[in-house]
Amino acid sequence: MHFTFCPHCSSKLILKEIGDEGMIPFCDHCNIPLWDIVTPCIICAVVNEKREVALLRQSYVSTNSYVCVAGVMKLGESAEETACREVEEELGLKVEQLDFIRTYPYLKKEMLMIGYRATVQKKEMVLSDEVDRAQWFPFETALDQLRQGSIAWQLVKTVIEKDRL
Repeated sequence: MHFTFCPHCSSKLILKEIGDEGMIPFCDHCNIPLWDIVTPCIICAVVNEKREVALLRQSYVSTNSYVCVAGVMKLGESAEETACREVEEELGLKVEQLDFIRTYPYLKKEMLMIGYRATVQKKEMVLSDEVDRAQWFPFETALDQLRQGSIAWQLVKTVIEKDRL
């Protein structure tokens, strides 16, 4: 979120040089800088002991490609708690091990995606209402199901490459 007006007093912001950060929106009335805000989210490559990744379809995200489990962090929740909660909510699976992979800025939606490998036991998935369908894909074919270059594709590609080491 990029501020134009102060959320505290409604004054129009000016640009002010703040140290080595450059020109930042600033409220002269409240005497505070107002940094751009990004929404922290998680994205998980959910994998099992058979070298498969669970990918899902959500019509509100894409009707052409599969995606990874993802979700917004709730206030007071850690990224790790969010990742485990989202995997359980969307797929009905318990995370046994969670490994941080990297972060991905998603400028189009002003989000910072925090990427994880979530290891689970292969079981029948119990899908949430927001998931149209989900399926296990072998590592060898998983990338073909994702939109090339997408954050999900990048995450799954990294997880597969690290598995080879």
